[in-house]
Amino acid sequence: MYRSGATMAWNVFKFCTALRGLGSIMILLVLGVVGVSYYAVVLSIYGPALTSGGLDSFIALAVLIIFHALLVMLLWSYFSVVLTDPGGVPPNYRPIVDEERGDVDRLTGSEFSSLTTLEPTNARIRYCRKCNHIKPPRCHHCSVCGRCVLKMDHHCVWVVNCVGALNYKYFLLFLFYTLLETTLVTLSLLPYFITFFSDGEIAGSPSTLATTFLAFVLNLAFALSVFGFLIMHASLVSGNTTTIEAYEKKTSPKWRYDLGRKRNFEQVFGTVERYWFIPAYSEDDLRRMPALHGLEYPSKPDLDSQ
Repeated sequence: MYRSGATMAWNVFKFCTALRGLGSIMILLVLGVVGVSYYAVVLSIYGPALTSGGLDSFIALAVLIIFHALLVMLLWSYFSVVLTDPGGVPPNYRPIVDEERGDVDRLTGSEFSSLTTLEPTNARIRYCRKCNHIKPPRCHHCSVCGRCVLKMDHHCVWVVNCVGALNYKYFLLFLFYTLLETTLVTLSLLPYFITFFSDGEIAGSPSTLATTFLAFVLNLAFALSVFGFLIMHASLVSGNTTTIEAYEKKTSPKWRYDLGRKRNFEQVFGTVERYWFIPAYSEDDLRRMPALHGLEYPSKPDLDSQ
């Protein structure tokens, strides 16, 4: 029995190590898809079409402007997720008594440990046995990163980072702009894809045609997969929950952090509308919204004890 458990722990360790090792490969893969799409749309088709004159030039100009605008937002959002720390537990973190009200969170009851040295009225505090420190509300341990992450949603190999409190908005924007960009590329290349399988002739070398075909297939696949993923996360945001919490609370009828759709949205994107579609927050929101820092979260008073 012990041998089996040790083998499983070793396999999990190797799996987590392998995920960490995928980092640079996944970034290069994302940039590779962007490069193939750029070559097909800008350099092969719509760039040269600018000199055609008439309606073709106008359509080409419109496609190129939208393509580059979305590409800038996509890359800005992507590298914001990659480079932004999702949020770790401060070294001297101590919970406020009212924050957990001394009650065991049914979602993570197995992560609690009896701690009587901090506060007599709060004898049971969320505690990580792997990191050996107290855990703030909605914090979870990531085996890949090897640490506790504030409001952890999941570890994403595509962004080589955990998605948590401080970069969840940037991750959602990355999905949003990826969906728009891949849809644009798919629709832009669709006429050429159809012609590819018809009797019509397409100008260009075999390598150019192959790249156009590859760009269409890749962007169509990404558009379909990202659309489903974005729908799922939109549902999570509307309920003010994360992927991990949604799985853990599936038997719980009520969720104490559900403040209503509008406030739930603001807990992730902030209250200033002009910042909703860029990977940044206003100074005002950062100053007055504790949830954006990942340590404290507003909740329904009547459900705090559940």
